[in-house]
This record gives sequence, structure tokens and C-alpha cells, in this order.
Amino acid sequence: MTAPPLLALRGVFKRYGAVQALADVGLEVRAGQVVALVGDNGAGKSTLIKVIAGVDPADAGVIEWNGRPVHIGRPHDAQDLGIATVYQDLALCDNLDVVGNLFLGRETVRAGLLDEVEMERRTLELLDTLAIRMPSVRMPVASLSGGQRQTVAIARSMLGEPRLVMLDEPTASLGIEQTAQVLDLVDQLRERGLGVLLISHNMGDVKAVADWTAVLRLGRNNGFFDVMTTSHEQIISSITGATDNAVTRRSAPGWEVDR
Repeated sequence: MTAPPLLALRGVFKRYGAVQALADVGLEVRAGQVVALVGDNGAGKSTLIKVIAGVDPADAGVIEWNGRPVHIGRPHDAQDLGIATVYQDLALCDNLDVVGNLFLGRETVRAGLLDEVEMERRTLELLDTLAIRMPSVRMPVASLSGGQRQTVAIARSMLGEPRLVMLDEPTASLGIEQTAQVLDLVDQLRERGLGVLLISHNMGDVKAVADWTAVLRLGRNNGFFDVMTTSHEQIISSITGATDNAVTRRSAPGWEVDR
């Protein structure tokens, strides 16, 4: 029997006043799988991430976690389930070092004092586990490259031992070498058995790391594609609307678009 998806959304709606941001949206992410969420500006990608993260709860629809319905009404609900989100702005403190940023708000204390030794040990252990190379964990984040800053933000999300990581445009404004570093980390997350939801405008990145691509157009599903067997042109056509309701025949297990 096929295991249920780690995360499943059924018939999700979200409205802001007169604007229908999401309409009858469905999505599935399985453990050990990278799903790229793509679409033009205004397609509803950021709204959907906020719904899953509990920042902006859905107006209607069902969210399932490991096959059971759950309510995500605030960020703590998502975090308690095991959902971590890394937003595009990263929310790092430039004046703090890598250790300080990783443990910001969750510092280890011993005898009323910060246990810097233990936090540094855990930082080095985590970075080693994720195969992240850093010149020094005591360097201020302000002195790191864009790719290094992105990996710090992703590593910080791993401290809570999440099962699903959502990455919002993680390679935006990065160079080729820095992008490769971040994509290698996405591969590491998949190999660790995590589900990854990757929002990206870069089809090269999508083709490089994603297993499936979910397309949103004007707040609705417009295709769910197997990246290995679908051409770049097919996905772009679905994004732009050249192929409306471009529901792929190469459906993921358990995926039914016309729910």
C-alpha cells in the first residue's frame, strides 16, 4: 500500500477583499521528494506558502499531514507538525556570527549563561551533516557570500528537525557557483528523507533538483509535471497560459487534479 503524502492540500481557497488569490488549489509533497512550485508573478505561489506556513490561513479547503486532516492557523502550528520555511529575505542578523544566527531565539543556556561551546559544537555537527563548508562559524554573517548566507538560513531551519522544508526563491540573485552550493544542499535534504517545496523562477534550477513541478496560474492549478519526462517548453507553456489547464498525464502517485 502506498504511503500517504507528507503534505496534501485539497481545494484550498484564499481571498483578499475582492481578489481571489487561490481557488480550489491542490498540492502533494512526499517524503524524500523535491516539488518545485512555479508560476508567473501573481500566480499565488507566495500566498500558498503563507497558507502552509500558517502565516495567512486558508479561507477554505483541507490540509492533510501524513494522511490526516490538520488545522494550520498560525506559524507555531506548522512548526509543531515539522514544517520549516526559509523566506527569500532570510531574516539573518548581519552583526551576529553563524552560531549566533543558528541559535537566535533558541539559545542553549547552562547555569544561567549562554553555553557557547555547546552551540558551536552543534553548529559544526549540523553543518558537517549537511556537507556545508564554511570558512568559520565565528564569522559575522555580513561577511559571508550570498550562497553561504542562504545555506546558513537553511541550516538554521534544520535545528527543529523538520520533515518538510519550504524554500522561497533560494537562488535568487546568486551567482553560478553559489547557486550550485544551494542546489547541492537541496539534494542533501532529499537524501535525508525530507520533503522539499521549492519556489523558483529559474527553470534550470527546477530541472536540476526537482522531481515534480506544480504550476500555478492566476491562483489555480495549471499542471503537475514529472520533471524527468516533461520538456522545458511544456512547463513554460503551462506557466504562461499557452496551454490552459495543462494537466499532465504523467501524474504523481495519488495525484488527481480534478478533485
